[in-house]
Amino acid sequence: MRLKQILLAACISLCATLGIQAKGVVDIYELTFDQNVNSPKIAKSEVAGRVQDFQNDQAIALINNSLEVELMRNGEVIIVTIPAYELFAPNDTVLVDKSSETLSKLLKFTKTPGMYKMLLVMHSDNTGSRDYLTRLTSARVNAVFDWFDANGNTEAVVPYAFGDIQPLKDNSTMEKRRLNRRLEVYIVPGEAMIEQAKKGKVTGTIISKKRK
Repeated sequence: MRLKQILLAACISLCATLGIQAKGVVDIYELTFDQNVNSPKIAKSEVAGRVQDFQNDQAIALINNSLEVELMRNGEVIIVTIPAYELFAPNDTVLVDKSSETLSKLLKFTKTPGMYKMLLVMHSDNTGSRDYLTRLTSARVNAVFDWFDANGNTEAVVPYAFGDIQPLKDNSTMEKRRLNRRLEVYIVPGEAMIEQAKKGKVTGTIISKKRK
């Protein structure tokens, strides 16, 4: 990731020196989570439909692989939720051995440059100070990022540490706190997928039945 950021900065600097506007150059690591999960936009409904149906197929495959999955942005974005206990021991920031079995199910989304952005969002319960929870989720999400860096391609993988600011439950019981401790992985269509969808090269089983 550091090398990519250096090269991107060098490109922008060179363009500025030559008086050239670096159109379309967006550093996804400088975007907020909301900006990243909502971009790139898909302007045409036909293209969006192809992406949605393709993503639906990917979601079904992930469900069949024993992952907890939901869809957002009208079905364009897949969310995979992984309980923290599947990745880390209590209060620890080192991935447990069995975490590779779970994370490897998502490796395919890092293989083809431009097809996806993958946003890693680590959450905690509210046990501890805000500073501690921020540091805990930062260390944990960086450990997950490093795993993908070692095993795949992280040029479009972006980590976020949310601490306890977005709980699923109210933290009033041990079970509710357990549910709040989680990693959410947002699988967002990239520019390459959208371009392929424009050409009809990205389709899914739903669209193929409707529009043959």
